[in-house]
Amino acid sequence: MNFISTRGEVEKLGFEDVVLAGLARDGGLYVPEAWPVLSNDTIASFADKSFAEIAVEVIHPFTGDEISRDDLFRMAKDAYATFDSPAVTPLHPLKPGLTVLELFHGPTLAFKDVAMQLLARLMDHVLAKRGRRATIVGATSGDTGGAAIEAFRTSQRVDVVILFPEGRVSDVQRRMMTTPAEKNVHALAIRGTFDDCQALVKAMFNDHAFRDRVELSGVNSINWARIVAQATYYFYAASRLSGGKDGALSFSVPTGNFGDIFAGYVAKCMGLPIDKLIIASNENDILPRAVATGIYAMRDVVPTSSPSMDIQVSSNFERYLFEASGRDAGLVRSLMASLAAKGSFELGSLAPILKSDFAAVSASEKDVADCIRDTEVRYGYLLDPHTACAVVAAERVAEGDTVVLATAHPAKFPDAIEAITRKRPPLPRGFEHLMTDKERFEILSNNLAAVEEFVLNHSRASAGVSP
Repeated sequence: MNFISTRGEVEKLGFEDVVLAGLARDGGLYVPEAWPVLSNDTIASFADKSFAEIAVEVIHPFTGDEISRDDLFRMAKDAYATFDSPAVTPLHPLKPGLTVLELFHGPTLAFKDVAMQLLARLMDHVLAKRGRRATIVGATSGDTGGAAIEAFRTSQRVDVVILFPEGRVSDVQRRMMTTPAEKNVHALAIRGTFDDCQALVKAMFNDHAFRDRVELSGVNSINWARIVAQATYYFYAASRLSGGKDGALSFSVPTGNFGDIFAGYVAKCMGLPIDKLIIASNENDILPRAVATGIYAMRDVVPTSSPSMDIQVSSNFERYLFEASGRDAGLVRSLMASLAAKGSFELGSLAPILKSDFAAVSASEKDVADCIRDTEVRYGYLLDPHTACAVVAAERVAEGDTVVLATAHPAKFPDAIEAITRKRPPLPRGFEHLMTDKERFEILSNNLAAVEEFVLNHSRASAGVSP
């Protein structure tokens, strides 16, 4: 299996190289050269398989002969043993026709753990095979950073630097990044927005001399392995709700960076019957506006109770544009250049394709608060604000059986939940010391040179330290 860039100006890479590369050197994102399609019998067999076994069946077609099925299963089994539920992503029926897929049972209480725990093991496996080190630099709107630091904090071959927008993540999210004491993990608060953090990371990847010096790698959803690992839980949900045989489900997905819902699109490309993929947004509604108007246009970021979706540049949307355009790399380059120059682009002939592939709903802060209160009163179930956006979206547009992706535990946003319900959700057992442990992070301006200097000073790869 080879992988190509959405911008079409670099050579093909194999799976291992794509795992280490993250962003392509032409600024594009990697996608498989062709989509592997699972047979109906294979999908039907998932009803009797564990989450780790399903992950192997979904991911192995992309690894080719670079990673054996046995090695992949070992890594998957080890990764998902870190979750507090034997199901890994258990399903919770909310009401007839609406089921919550709980993706927050990992070590940082967010859906990012599902892919990140496996990605850490994949990267260590590849680096050990090659006798190399890597430096991971990532941007987070809240959950990716904690998940990355938790997954890589014991790695002997990887240094991690995570950028987060100062004052724009919850206290729990911040502390999951800033309290680990291992010397190979670092958190940087950037004076700006998530989009500023993401732009800094992309600029570092596009600085090829710097990139090579620190052996730069990425774990944001720009990394293809993250996306395909997340596709696993779409297959898992379908196997438990429909036996993998009859009836296509719809999925309502809280999304800002378009990665989690693009994983559903990947599952559909691989043969999973899906009715509707529903983009659930908060008031930062660039994706619903794009679906409604055919124009992708940035606005100022509005702080909300669902900060992980306070985004205006949805990186993975580029992967979708590549697919929707019939893999027209020239068109993708043109659209991305327009976005960089003007902050917008017109979808043109892609607009009706987008509208047929996705439904989209934005939930106001009032919608979110009303949904959280109503769901707790009616069903005794507490939603976090991101998941509430998805419930609002599902109830507006879904017609058949729908799965809502619950992307975070409500205790990750205690201030927002307390303001809405007048009750403060407690952290689960095992997190008692999180809010009192000593924090360790630095605050930097939105300045590429300053961030690159920090990375250089904390990268063992750049210092030439042997693995």
